[in-house]
Amino acid sequence: MTEAGQLVARGKVRDVYDAGDEALLLVATDRISAFDVVLSEPIPNKGRVLTGLSLHWFDRTGDLVGNHVLSADPGSFPAPFAHEPSLAGRALLVRRADVVPLECVARGYLSGSGWAQYRETGSICGVGLPAGLVESDRLPEPIFTPTTKAAEGHDLPVTSDQAIDIVGRGLFERLRELTIGIYERIAATAIERGVIVADTKFEFGFAGGQLVLVDEVGTPDSSRFWPADTYRPGQAQPSFDKQYVRDWLDAAGWDHEPPPPSLPADVVDGTAARYREAYERVTARPFETYLRSAGVDGAAAADAAALDRLREEHA
Repeated sequence: MTEAGQLVARGKVRDVYDAGDEALLLVATDRISAFDVVLSEPIPNKGRVLTGLSLHWFDRTGDLVGNHVLSADPGSFPAPFAHEPSLAGRALLVRRADVVPLECVARGYLSGSGWAQYRETGSICGVGLPAGLVESDRLPEPIFTPTTKAAEGHDLPVTSDQAIDIVGRGLFERLRELTIGIYERIAATAIERGVIVADTKFEFGFAGGQLVLVDEVGTPDSSRFWPADTYRPGQAQPSFDKQYVRDWLDAAGWDHEPPPPSLPADVVDGTAARYREAYERVTARPFETYLRSAGVDGAAAADAAALDRLREEHA
């Protein structure tokens, strides 16, 4: 049991607070992780890009499934969070939910760990695919490839039978239907903006007895975004997600074990620019407009200290 205002959990990116009355406050910080390790340098306004894009997609998938969002208006947040400037544009008041213990992954293209599995077995998570596909190929149809939801460490791919053992057949079928349906909605909308959504993952939970979409939706952290105008199958693609950081870390020779190397200023700036571009491409809206509408009036650099203070005061 926690008290209202208390820090409930600290994830790789989000801080979660008890907001009382069966509600939580999700705070998307500017932390960035790669290969399941949180890096030392924050990416300015990254948390606001994640929150802005999630709100964009929550609003456009509500007819497919409900979600846990109660409010994004800091003025409606309960004490001690109301009117905290560092939370503007990056925090959501949400319904508390019992989260389903699966990461629900949809893939429309062959990339990342899916490409690695396909090269070894000709399938992804037990889903057989045609022979002869190349890296970044579009799949004949989107596929559902869930993983475990690990509290720490790596999420592990599971077959359909293994996923059914975890959540039961009825819920598995519903999750598959929703995951593919939401992915198709997001991919079809994004391609109109010149962005390919190669794959993405969702989380679901039960709130008030109803299955709802939770956490984040269609962000550069949960999705692989490619520019459509440079798409070339047979090779890795440039992207608007954190693949840019992963590529730099690999080029630096990091072994993916802590401690990670420090990101140079140009990589931090380049990553921030890619996140911002992802928001603007997908929503067709200037990111500055989102910041103004959310009431952001301070420098992102000051937010890290304010969020640290909030976390320390309410741990």
